[in-house]
Amino acid sequence: MSVVPPAGPTSGGTTVTLTGSGLSGATAVTFGSAPAAFTVVSDSSLVATTPTGSGTVQVTVTTPGGTSNSLAYTYTAPPAI
Repeated sequence: MSVVPPAGPTSGGTTVTLTGSGLSGATAVTFGSAPAAFTVVSDSSLVATTPTGSGTVQVTVTTPGGTSNSLAYTYTAPPAI
């Protein structure tokens, strides 16, 4: 499975694409312990919107077949002004 992009702002709201297999029955996507809104595109792709967060967290997808191996997603702080 992969996550693109692998990083985004701590404020969340980034649209990420998760690709893999068996995703059509996805029931949950989490970034760390925070649930994310998501839409299944196909059996091999879904799109999720990141919740707010910080640091590097593990992204998991839950399907009727179980929970995916986790992938890293890194929240980045906005640049100082």
